[in-house]
Amino acid sequence: MKPQSHDLFDESTMSFGDHLEALRIHLWKALIGLAICVVLALFIGHKIVAVVRAPIDSALKEYNLDKLPEEESPEQQKSIEDLIASLSAQENPTAENKALQKILQDYQHRINNIEDTMAEPVTLAVQEAFTTIYLKVSFVAGLVLASPWVIYQIWLFVAAGLYPHERKYVYIYLPISIFLFLGGALFCFYAVFPFVLNFLLGFNKLLGVNPQIRLSEWISFAITLPLMFGLSFQLPLIMLFLERISVFEVKDYIEKTRMAILVISIISMLMTPADPMSMLLMMLPLLLLYGLGIAMCKYFPSANASPFESPDSP
Repeated sequence: MKPQSHDLFDESTMSFGDHLEALRIHLWKALIGLAICVVLALFIGHKIVAVVRAPIDSALKEYNLDKLPEEESPEQQKSIEDLIASLSAQENPTAENKALQKILQDYQHRINNIEDTMAEPVTLAVQEAFTTIYLKVSFVAGLVLASPWVIYQIWLFVAAGLYPHERKYVYIYLPISIFLFLGGALFCFYAVFPFVLNFLLGFNKLLGVNPQIRLSEWISFAITLPLMFGLSFQLPLIMLFLERISVFEVKDYIEKTRMAILVISIISMLMTPADPMSMLLMMLPLLLLYGLGIAMCKYFPSANASPFESPDSP
C-alpha cells in the first residue's frame, strides 16, 4: 500500500505560476476595496477628525476653566445681562447708551466664547489641516474600514495551503485577536487618554505655561498610542501560542510571574509616552491579561497535533 503523503501541495492542481496569479488577483481585490473605503472616508473626514480630537478638546477645555477673567462671577454676569436688557428697553436711547450697549454685548460674547477659543488646537502651516490632518486621518480610517475585506482576501489565498485543523485554529483565534485589539484601542481612547492628558497638562499649569497643542502632532499621538495598546492586548494569545508549540507550560507561566511583571513593566514603558500615568494604565490591564492567558492555556481545548504539522504525522 502506498504510504500517504503529507506534502501540502500534493493534492494541489495549481502550478507555481497559478499560485502567483491567485496572489495577484487577491492583492488587487484588497487594494480596490481599500481605495473605495479611503474615498468614502474622505467624504466624512471632518467628522472623523472631530472624533479623534475630542479627547484633547475636552482636556484643554477643562484645563482652561480657571483662565476666565476673575471678575466675571455669576452675579456680575447677571448684572451685565440686566444692564443690556435695560438699555435695549429704552425707547429713544442716546448715542452714549447705544455705544455702551454694543460694548457690553461684545464683552459678553467674548466671555461666552473664550473657553472654546482657548481649548482649540492649532495648525502652523496653511496646508497642514488638509495634507497632514485630513488626508492622514481619512487614509487611516479607510484602512480600518477596509481591514475585514483585506484580511478576507489574504485568508482566501492562505487557506488553500492549510490543513483543516490549521484552519480551525484561525477560525477560533482570529476573532479573539480582533476583539482583544479593538478592546485595547478603545480602552486607550476612552479610559487612558483622559488620565494621561490631565496628568501632562497639569505640569503646564504647575509651571505656568500656556499649552498650544499642534493638531497634527496630536493626530499622530492619538493614532499611535491606541495601536500600541491594541498590540499589547494580544498577550493572552501569544501566551497560548507559545504553550501550544511547547515553548512554555502553564506551570512555567505561574512560576515566572515575578519575571513576567518585570517584562510587562518594561514593555509598558517602551510602548507608551514618557510619563508614569500611561505606563501604569497599560501595565495594570496587561497584568490582568497575563492571568487571562494562564486561564486560556489551562482551559482552552488543545489538539493532539501541532498546528504546524499534519494530523496524520507520526
